[in-house]
Amino acid sequence: MIEFFFDCSSPWTYLAFHNIQPMAAELGVPIVWCPILVGGIFNAVNPTVYASRQTPPPPPKARYGAKDLQDWARLAGLRIRMPPSVFPVNSVKAMRACLVLQADGGPMLDFARAVFEAYWGDDRDISQDASLVDICARLGLDGPALLAAQGAPAVKDRLRANTDEVIARGGFGSPTIFVDGADMYFGNDRLPLVRAAVERTKAGAQPC
Repeated sequence: MIEFFFDCSSPWTYLAFHNIQPMAAELGVPIVWCPILVGGIFNAVNPTVYASRQTPPPPPKARYGAKDLQDWARLAGLRIRMPPSVFPVNSVKAMRACLVLQADGGPMLDFARAVFEAYWGDDRDISQDASLVDICARLGLDGPALLAAQGAPAVKDRLRANTDEVIARGGFGSPTIFVDGADMYFGNDRLPLVRAAVERTKAGAQPC
């Protein structure tokens, strides 16, 4: 019923990743997790993101934007340091590793959460092999083996396919969330709308 397309390089995705899990559990609906590469989306359909990074917002808006993010982080009980030392970051290896663990029945959610925490909480550069190996060690995973597996052509193709799919379905960033196949929502702050959509769908599915 819920599909969650995500890239660990976004702080708002970190918030949504954290917040949607207890919500879905409360509603009794599963989540289909779909790792993507958000840079591929920006290149294809949302290049204005790059232009906006070159033109800082007015100081009052920038101050409020920073406060807004920290207000959301405080509400979720998360640490988000913004901006991290490396921003934007190349998350391709981390997202491919998510796909490897997902296909193998490994702890993909635990790994993704640890990547979010390492980058946004601990200011680790998740593009670096050493950072990913450290994350794997904390989770009891074979880091070198996972890094080797994420470079396989089939894994690269799968990440590209997920990214192309969300673009084809109207997505333009991360996180992109679908309810019941076609009902799309974007961003952490839309989760109340996601909840309402799930509740409507569940109510409509009840027998008369």
